[in-house]
Amino acid sequence: MSTTGATADPLAALGSLPGVSDSVESVRKAVDRVYGHRIMRRRSTAITSEAALRASRGSAALSGADWALEEVRRRSDFGADDEARTVGAALRLTAEAGQLLSVWRQSPLRVLARLHVVAAAEADDAVGRPRRAGEAVREPLIELPAPGADEVSGRLDGLAELIVAGSSAPALVTAAVVHGELLALRPFVSHNALVARAAERIVLIGSGLDPKAVCPSEVGHAELGRAAYLAALDGYVSGTPDGMAAWIAHCGRAVELGARESTAVCEALQRGAA
Repeated sequence: MSTTGATADPLAALGSLPGVSDSVESVRKAVDRVYGHRIMRRRSTAITSEAALRASRGSAALSGADWALEEVRRRSDFGADDEARTVGAALRLTAEAGQLLSVWRQSPLRVLARLHVVAAAEADDAVGRPRRAGEAVREPLIELPAPGADEVSGRLDGLAELIVAGSSAPALVTAAVVHGELLALRPFVSHNALVARAAERIVLIGSGLDPKAVCPSEVGHAELGRAAYLAALDGYVSGTPDGMAAWIAHCGRAVELGARESTAVCEALQRGAA
């Protein structure tokens, strides 16, 4: 996303794209349904915990480790192979995201660096900083050409400036742009998609749209499928109004599906079946 232009609040301008206001309203209704459920008044902590587990499973699935929920729930060893390491990274990121909310608005680049450290979980000079010229990106499921290091640096700075300055844009729009920009840039040498979804999570929670983290967009992204995810990302990368609106709508639908998942968990708890 280009952060230069005539408008002082480009995020807010995206909120006026055709169809975006409908997506925003639909997401708000879905979130309100979860928060209005009677179980949320008594067992919100349990819903939050279950949503975090399902968010981790969904994010890992999109990065190539499509494990059953119960497998994620029961496993304790996440270092055996690439899939296990991906699931472990997703679990760590989901847990870490909630600890970084207060830092995000003041120093989003610091938060992104921390997320990469948590995801990579290895001692390497390339971990926790944007990639440098000549460093390759290991993100096999995203085949878009990766921007060069100079472009990455400039666009990351622009994104950080937007976050720190604040915006009147709906939380969904900001979350979608953060998510899309990180996928488009792939600023780190690895784990960019996992970090991008964790950053989207931080925005949705920190904005107050989903303060208890019970509407996991990662669940919805996984349910919509990788092909739809990548097609929507193509729209974001195109930079066209229609493409941007389609990406925001896709992210909105993911939040709605995450809310639906937690509503089902509430219903199961109410019936005494979970």
